Amino acid sequence: MTHEIETQWMGKMQFNALVNGHTIVMDAPERVGGEDQGPIPKPFVLTALSGCTGMDVAAILRKSGKEVTDFDIKVSGEISKQAPIVYVAIHVIYDFKGPEENRDAALQAVMDSQLKFCGVSHMLKQIMPVTWEVNYNGVSVFSNKKETVAELN
Repeated sequence: MTHEIETQWMGKMQFNALVNGHTIVMDAPERVGGEDQGPIPKPFVLTALSGCTGMDVAAILRKSGKEVTDFDIKVSGEISKQAPIVYVAIHVIYDFKGPEENRDAALQAVMDSQLKFCGVSHMLKQIMPVTWEVNYNGVSVFSNKKETVAELN
């Protein structure tokens, strides 16, 4: 099985990608010749990671019957200082709100996604550090960012 997308140049700096029947618009800011009709391409790597791990976590929690009331993911990619501009490290923040008795299930769902299931995370970990932290009802319950940063130094 393969995944395949098609991308069409729409003029200037805009490209439209057809992904499973959905159109994704990519463009550049006006300052570099685009019309800012969509995001630049690189952050889609971060988007793919957030969607992959998010869907894992939602499915795991649903199957366990330990659902939460709110769940947000923020992904930041640290970029290199010189060309080619690439991500050199990625950090994911999971923010949950829900019944206190489901806190451990939410943490376990994140760990299962990051360590067993999320293919995007596994691909990215081949080329750079991917760290994560989990907050539940505003309280930090896990972070591995410091230990990975220490390994790099």
